[in-house]
Amino acid sequence: MKALLVAGMVMGLLAASPSRAESNPGCVVPAYLLTTESAFPKVADAIKSRKRLNILVVGSGSSALAGADGASASYPARLEATLRESLAGVTVNVQTDLRPKKTAAEAAAGFGPLIEKLPQDQKPDLVIWQTGTVDAIRSIDTDDFRAALDSGIGALQKAGVDVLLINLQYNPRMETMLSVSPYNDTMRVVAQEHEIPVFDRFSIMRHWSEAGDFDLFGPAHGFGMAKRVHDCIGRSLSTMIVEASRVNPAELRIQR
Repeated sequence: MKALLVAGMVMGLLAASPSRAESNPGCVVPAYLLTTESAFPKVADAIKSRKRLNILVVGSGSSALAGADGASASYPARLEATLRESLAGVTVNVQTDLRPKKTAAEAAAGFGPLIEKLPQDQKPDLVIWQTGTVDAIRSIDTDDFRAALDSGIGALQKAGVDVLLINLQYNPRMETMLSVSPYNDTMRVVAQEHEIPVFDRFSIMRHWSEAGDFDLFGPAHGFGMAKRVHDCIGRSLSTMIVEASRVNPAELRIQR
């Protein structure tokens, strides 16, 4: 019963169904949460040489939004729109592969075939892997979680793509019921070993909550808040990706 309550709490915010619309706050992210020493060479080459950037988001149900506006309001869609604005003259395509209720191990097992079956013009330069929530809910042993991350990242890098991890989303009520720190810490360690960045969604959303940008304490979250959070995450992800690519967007505009 506890696992079911936590699952509903965790999945509900970013996958909310429609209610009322709300205006978007500034949702500023401290620079240190979006700065990374890791680089995206495949992304950089795609931007500079091919002028075409393909991104694949592999995630759970919280990568999507329900309702008529859900597809265009989800964070992958907002990421695509923001990158198109930032990277002048570059065609940006963001696809999603939803794997709801899958542990990291279950998701990682299909990464090789997933990349192989895509047409050449759709093969990703960057895979964004959102994971950890289901493992935390199921209390998967952190050593097993770490092994799954190693396997998944290794398979993706072998396929010739850059990789970015996204950790769990933050919910203040969830923290009283679920131990998330071991999973976030494990993701951070594994990312360092593979020299890839982690988009620290947990810390970013906690910052927004503490700054009063979003009321994450409420018992229910409507489509308006979920839409705003997705927009903020999409824009923040865009900033980190451009940062890791080491590409100067201003130079792209000059080249045009």
